[in-house]
Amino acid sequence: MTAAPDIPADAGPAPRARTLAEAARERRDLVTGEVMAEERLIRFVAGPDGVVVPDLARKLPGRGMWVAADRASVETAARKGLFSRSAKAKLSAPADLADQVDQLLRRRVLDALGLAKRAGDLISGFEKVAAALESGKVAWLVEASDGAPDGRRKIMAVARRSPGTPRLLAVYAAEELGLALGGENVIHTAFLAGRGADRWTFDVLRLSGFRPLLPESWREEPWRAEQDPVPRA
Repeated sequence: MTAAPDIPADAGPAPRARTLAEAARERRDLVTGEVMAEERLIRFVAGPDGVVVPDLARKLPGRGMWVAADRASVETAARKGLFSRSAKAKLSAPADLADQVDQLLRRRVLDALGLAKRAGDLISGFEKVAAALESGKVAWLVEASDGAPDGRRKIMAVARRSPGTPRLLAVYAAEELGLALGGENVIHTAFLAGRGADRWTFDVLRLSGFRPLLPESWREEPWRAEQDPVPRA
């Protein structure tokens, strides 16, 4: 079984230390019984009709049921009736529950980019992103999944020289990023380091338990060299 995603050792600076209150928020994974921090888990609740519902924001009423944030764990919990066992009541877990979580997380991560843009934590456009990378202030480099390889190689060359170590995400097409960020087609975006990026990171890591953060075709591109400091997803 795939474990819930941890922060990769080569993925740049870890998010800032959690407060004592945050560190105290730990829950038990239904599948393994392991106690984990909430940000490594997905919360589920029973809906009014007895159907299991994902609660990514951890705000829905009802007793929470927690599962490690990866596809295999959610599928196992649904298949083995672990939600019913936890609730001590008959619950229905949809066969596509892991897909639901995937899509909800994908949407949540994208929506958060729009909020970050309005907060001034996001920079778009090749020249601006390149300058931010050179300053070492970038926590995440967000690339359009359908961007031109030539432009991608150029921005990766800048990222390799960056005094920081930005993480890399390429889940969304240029049109999707444009709609979220109020532009047309957005290709290169930098999420500046700070508390906003730290919070966003936890959702991205949860998303990585359900889908790759980079298109498979990118893994064979020339810039994916061994010395490349841009972290592998």
